[in-house]
Amino acid sequence: MRITGVSTYIVGNPWKNWLFTRLETDQDGLYGIGEGTLNGFAKSAEAVIHELTPRFVGTDPFQIETIIQRMTRDLYSEGGQLQMNAVAAIEVACWDIIGKVTGRPIYDLIGGRYHESLPAYANGWYAGPRTPESFAERAKEVVDAGYKALKFDPFGANWRTMTLPERHLSIDIVRAVRESVGPEVEIMIEVHSRLSVSEAVWIGERMAEFEPTWFEEPTGHQNIASTVEVARKLSVPVATGESFSSPQQFAELLSHDAVHILQPEPGNMGGIWRTRQVAAMADAHYGVVAPHNAQGPISTATCIQVSAACPNLLVQEIFDEYNVEWEREIVDFHSEVIDGCITIPNRPGLGVELNWKELEKHPYEVSNFLPLFAPGWERREGERPQLDPD
Repeated sequence: MRITGVSTYIVGNPWKNWLFTRLETDQDGLYGIGEGTLNGFAKSAEAVIHELTPRFVGTDPFQIETIIQRMTRDLYSEGGQLQMNAVAAIEVACWDIIGKVTGRPIYDLIGGRYHESLPAYANGWYAGPRTPESFAERAKEVVDAGYKALKFDPFGANWRTMTLPERHLSIDIVRAVRESVGPEVEIMIEVHSRLSVSEAVWIGERMAEFEPTWFEEPTGHQNIASTVEVARKLSVPVATGESFSSPQQFAELLSHDAVHILQPEPGNMGGIWRTRQVAAMADAHYGVVAPHNAQGPISTATCIQVSAACPNLLVQEIFDEYNVEWEREIVDFHSEVIDGCITIPNRPGLGVELNWKELEKHPYEVSNFLPLFAPGWERREGERPQLDPD
């Protein structure tokens, strides 16, 4: 069996264009699907996929490691997240093919199903104004829907430092969410690499009373030493790793023995195989993983397959319930969140299929971008030239 070609599909989700792939083989009707979504780079990632075509067309999709090396090491150039999301779009599709050929879910091929269901935390739920009241109201809706954990970024458009009013507003939002959901629900505080070390420590110390499960990516991911410094100064656990694009970055982070909640993003890591390797690395350091997942439904399906096989899984991020309503129209199967846990499919491969005709109804838009450092970004309405006054 050989790979014969790849087709790409950009789907216009309003706050982030999704990029899907269909990897064809010389076996009649057999193909695999993947995802290469990267905020602000849908067309760029699509171009990389097609430029990499000579590296994987003609190869056996079962030869995962060889295909990865041909698309990474053999090129020598370092393309970071852009290159690795393109690699992931092909690599995941290969696993989907392997699963379909063998008649097994992918998790059975990377260690076997360890979990009956996956503890989940909701993200994407806080679309609305940046006020304590709005965050509290929406957080309660999440808990009423059955979730036992949720994540949010209360910091607005701040970058590196914050004024005193901004500091206090951010803390007030966290306080309001904690009071709304009660003491038993886990809350995760997202920072999106916003803060300097001193600012992150100041904020982290004052948020400790609300008992967050973690303080996520408090400083720029490029400087691992800064993340380590924050982690060592806070009693609140620090989580990071979504922005890393190589196992070597995780190895450096783990060598400091300061951060033990790792968040590999299968897209940025180049797919399932490298993400599973990072989970094993974390396990060797007595750490846990919470795979990052803020893309489209194929990303969710990918994360479910990886997490199902990881004994050191802490929790799995999920956006699907708070994405656009038509997401359910573009896939033929959705894992459900029941009593705070994600159900795990037993279908071959990824366990999900794309509705190709439905994809055409949602074209690419250049404004479909999440502007994390622009006021009002938390509304998740894409890039907007002008914001409503409220």
